[in-house]
Amino acid sequence: MALDKILSIGGKPGLFKLLTQTRTGFVGESLLDGKRVTVGMRSNVSVLSEIAIYTLEEEIPLREVFQKMKDKEEGKKTSISHKAEKIALEEYFFEVLPNYDEDRVYASDIKKIIQWYNILVDNKIDDFSSKDKEDVLVNSDEEE
Repeated sequence: MALDKILSIGGKPGLFKLLTQTRTGFVGESLLDGKRVTVGMRSNVSVLSEIAIYTLEEEIPLREVFQKMKDKEEGKKTSISHKAEKIALEEYFFEVLPNYDEDRVYASDIKKIIQWYNILVDNKIDDFSSKDKEDVLVNSDEEE
C-alpha cells in the first residue's frame, strides 16, 4: 500500500488507511485497532505522501526519511521508542537524517515520525522507495 492512502488525522492517535470518500469527507480504518472512523472535511487530515521534513538545504519527502530508517533498522521497528527522552530522539534522528533542520523539526515531530514508522512496519507497509507519479512525469518530460 502506498503512502498516498495513509492518513494522519488531527486529534486521533495513530495512522489510518483511506477506505473511501463520501460527500462530506471520507471513511478511514485505524492501523492500530482496525476500527473505522468517518471524518468530515473540516478535520485536520494529512496524507503521508504529502509530508516533507526540513533539512538545511531542502525539504525531504517523508517516504525518503522512512526509507533511511528502514535501511538503518534493516526493515525492523526502530531501536528507540517514540517515548524516549528528547535528546535520545534527536540523536537517533541525526543518525537517520544528519542534515535535518534542528530549528524547524521539533522533538514532537521526531516522535510522530518514529511512531508512524513503527505503525507502518507493524502493518507490513514498508515499500517507501516507490516514486510519486509526479516524479515519473517530471523525469519523462526531461527525456524528451
